[in-house]
Amino acid sequence: MFPFELLSSEASAANLLQQVRWREGLQCPRCRSESVIKHGSYRQYQRYLCKDCDRTFNDKTGTIFAHAKIGLDKLLFAFYSFVRFNTSIRQLGAEIDVSYRSLHRRVEQFARTLDAPAISLVGPVEIDEFYVSAGKKGRERDHLSRSRGLSKRGRGTYEEDKPPVFTLVDRGSSKRYVMPAKSADESTVRLLLENHEKESLTVYTDGFRAYDPLEDDENFHRESVIHGDGEYVDGDAHVNTCESHASLARRWLSPHRGVSKDKLTAYLRPLQLRRQILRKPGREALQDIVRAVL
Repeated sequence: MFPFELLSSEASAANLLQQVRWREGLQCPRCRSESVIKHGSYRQYQRYLCKDCDRTFNDKTGTIFAHAKIGLDKLLFAFYSFVRFNTSIRQLGAEIDVSYRSLHRRVEQFARTLDAPAISLVGPVEIDEFYVSAGKKGRERDHLSRSRGLSKRGRGTYEEDKPPVFTLVDRGSSKRYVMPAKSADESTVRLLLENHEKESLTVYTDGFRAYDPLEDDENFHRESVIHGDGEYVDGDAHVNTCESHASLARRWLSPHRGVSKDKLTAYLRPLQLRRQILRKPGREALQDIVRAVL
């Protein structure tokens, strides 16, 4: 359900920001002092005075909402619709009557502010990779654009504008991770799997050769299915959940009509947040989105 009552005006949005930001107590965003008193108002926002550093601030100070010319209610509407419904930035700009350039800058800032997911594996774990066409969108080129230069078949690389993206599914904790990488090789696989609780982590893979070194490592117990031989499930061994999540990731990127490979990580982080709020009602989901960027 869309939280209309929280985004009906900038005053309502300001009240939501105040509740979420100071949920653990009011403190100065500069010196972290708790000796703070109310000190008038700034438009729809409460103003405060810190007795220690003798400086004033409001509810937006020190956040991505500070100095924004777009109203807070419109920004929260855009962030909520972007995460919840995967609405394109151009469509969002049309809905709230804001220029594409201004909104694009704020949405990218929102995506970069989100914390990178900390991978902590319980196991067993599925791991798989897929490749996306992500070139130099938004950057000046030193040569003419190619007609469809990204359509070459086979495994791609970051340099060829077809970077790999790994999906991990932890069956023990039910967590899922989508991690872009510069290359799909042994070192990347080991880096993704290094933080695990059990001494020997069970890993389910396909037949890609980058996973082969796990066979001889006592820290891992690898079980694989060979898709080239028509094998997709062998008991508990499969990567079907990874492939399902990869299809969601592809669908997540599709409304944006191509993403620069330099910004691929930032565009995939909101997908992680979307999964966290998937089954939550609108009010609670919006609060989680605000909390994630504070």
